[in-house]
Amino acid sequence: MKPETFERISTLVKSCSGIVLTKEKEYLLESRLEPVARRHGMNNIDDIAAALSRSAIGRLADDVVEAMTTNETFFFRDRTPFTHFSEVMLPYIKQARSNERKLRIWCAAASMGQEPYSLAMLLQEDASMRGWRREILGTDISVEALEKAKSGMYSQFEVQRGLPVNLLVKYFKQHGDVWQISPEIRSAVQYRQYNLLKPFTGFGKFDVVFCRNVLIYFDQQTKKDILERIAKQMNADSYLVLGAAETVIGLTDTFSPVPGKRGLFAVNAQASGQEPQRRAMTGTDGLQPRAPLAAGGSSRPAAPAATRAALSPAGARPGLNARPGGLRPKL
Repeated sequence: MKPETFERISTLVKSCSGIVLTKEKEYLLESRLEPVARRHGMNNIDDIAAALSRSAIGRLADDVVEAMTTNETFFFRDRTPFTHFSEVMLPYIKQARSNERKLRIWCAAASMGQEPYSLAMLLQEDASMRGWRREILGTDISVEALEKAKSGMYSQFEVQRGLPVNLLVKYFKQHGDVWQISPEIRSAVQYRQYNLLKPFTGFGKFDVVFCRNVLIYFDQQTKKDILERIAKQMNADSYLVLGAAETVIGLTDTFSPVPGKRGLFAVNAQASGQEPQRRAMTGTDGLQPRAPLAAGGSSRPAAPAATRAALSPAGARPGLNARPGGLRPKL
């Protein structure tokens, strides 16, 4: 591969997807783009670079970016985020949203669908969530990955990675060598092709955002930009879930880590430019009282980052039942 080939292709990939390719990843570029060259009737990757020099848009450019995205995922990946969801996030949300009974989740790097479907199964297993309006949006830059996600079809190998047997039996049906997730779980997730580098339009506000194992591919400024734009799509008392190797520390003050909960972060309402929760006074334990009654007599618990950081399976926040209301993955 010519040096200018790597430079041209890595520049295209970064500008289109935010993914940073260093020289150490030259082997990855070669292995993933050789099949692309063959599909387009080219001899090698240098031919791809030459074609892109003439036009950096079109099917070839799309195929190059698609090939360089990583779609490694599996059901209930890393376990801990799903335990946090059942034992930390859901107990708070059930209390805080008890009047509107609406929950919105965004999986910002949905890949082939295992993550949003894992969340959908947890919610389906939780009897106390019946009657709630539950919306899960899964987005990804990869059209190919999203097509697989929409189909809900997974190989024997894929369903054996992380998926509890009881959920496989309950929510999947076998078709020959593949398994398809049930219509009720598929219909619980809406998919949309989206590039995290683009403005987030028409998304609305979310209570929980999963953005795991994608920021690691971006440079520092891109990470900061994405995190701060995500914060603007979240309610003032929402949760952000990142991958085990990812953090907001040193990047932005729009989120704060939840102590003792690896990968879990709370929105800092003021830092993210949102209207902060009203607070009449703060007790000696640092926990805020319920907000004043709104018109119509409804109330909503104030929940700044400090309050939600105190919430744990042991139940540190007064007035909240901190026992898990949903299924903990049996792994």
